[in-house]
Amino acid sequence: MFMRNGWVPDAPFSLNGTTISECSSYVYLGREVNMMNDLAPELGRRKRAAWGAYKSIEEVVKKTKNTRLRAHLFNTTVLPAFTYASETWALRKQDENAVSVIERSIERVML
Repeated sequence: MFMRNGWVPDAPFSLNGTTISECSSYVYLGREVNMMNDLAPELGRRKRAAWGAYKSIEEVVKKTKNTRLRAHLFNTTVLPAFTYASETWALRKQDENAVSVIERSIERVML
């Protein structure tokens, strides 16, 4: 699969006689890349990863009442899953708000 920008003509792409299909987005090094440079699909992926990380520790969180342990679990499992590759994000104000909402919703469930 390959991705094409606006400067490349619409011509079929083939390699050794095999036609290569075109795509509008793909995941590279754990980050979703698309031609529109839209961060919303990536935030959705990170949100699902964070909730998945929470689900992996949910039983422990439910059994303990220690808030320090709960905070430690959040910081060591959920937060890294959510913020993976975030240093490459160019956040707009609405994206910052979405990140805050996602983080608060998981924190609210945990504490």
